[in-house]
Amino acid sequence: MKKYTKVVFALMILFTWIACDQERLAPVTSVADGGGTLISYLAYSVDSIQGQGSHVYGRIVFWKDHQGNTLIQVSLFNTLENTSHPALIVEGASGQEGIVLTQLADVSGSTGELSDHKFYVINDLAYYDKLPDLNAHINVYRGRGDNTLIATGNLGIHAEPVEQN
Repeated sequence: MKKYTKVVFALMILFTWIACDQERLAPVTSVADGGGTLISYLAYSVDSIQGQGSHVYGRIVFWKDHQGNTLIQVSLFNTLENTSHPALIVEGASGQEGIVLTQLADVSGSTGELSDHKFYVINDLAYYDKLPDLNAHINVYRGRGDNTLIATGNLGIHAEPVEQN
C-alpha cells in the first residue's frame, strides 16, 4: 500500500509540475488593418406618412462588405416603444402597390433599429452594384397584424441617395 501511495504522490507532483510549466498565452483580440471596416454604402431617406400622425422617419443604409455581401441597416426615430414594426422592400415607387422583394427583420420600436441583428444580410454578390437601378421602395408598418403604413422611402431609380461613399 505504501508503494502505491508513493507512486500516486509522485504522479501528482509530475502532473502539477507539467501543468505549471505550460505557458499561458493572452488571447489576440486585434484585427488586421481595415478588418471589419465597412466603407461602401448608399443611404436613402425614410419619411413618415402624411395623415398617420406617426412622425416616424430615418434612413435605410445599404453597405457592401469585403466579401461582396450587401448589409442593410435601418434606423428610425419616433417608433412605438415595445412594438415590432415590419419593414419590407417593395417593387415600384413609394405609394404604388407592388410585390415584396425583401422582407427585412422587424424594426424594434424600443431602439428604432432592426430587432434581430444590426444588419440584414443579402448574400447576392451583385445586389449592391444593382442598387442604383433597383425599382423599389421601403415600407414600414405600425405593427404585426396592423398593416397601417407609418413610413416609406424610395430606393434606387426613384431617389438619389442622401449620402454615399
